[in-house]
Amino acid sequence: MEAASARPRTSAFGRDAYPDLYAKAAALLHSLAKNHGLVDGNKRLALAAAIAFLGINGERLRMSQDEAYELVMAVAAGEIDELQQIADRLQ
Repeated sequence: MEAASARPRTSAFGRDAYPDLYAKAAALLHSLAKNHGLVDGNKRLALAAAIAFLGINGERLRMSQDEAYELVMAVAAGEIDELQQIADRLQ
């Protein structure tokens, strides 16, 4: 859980690994959904954390509940694994 929550802050050679807000939110969602830190509720936590992260940074999720559900389920199942795809869907 600690590593997953730290992932958006990752940098390499002085540069952010995830250059924009949506890429950071995608990294957070992906890590929490895929790395089962909880016995139950990993997908719910992943979505809630991404929504909160965007909100804290002045953005909001602009997708329906059904679209958000489909996204987090696809990420957890490994159907969507590219962070850019996740970031694009979050926008």
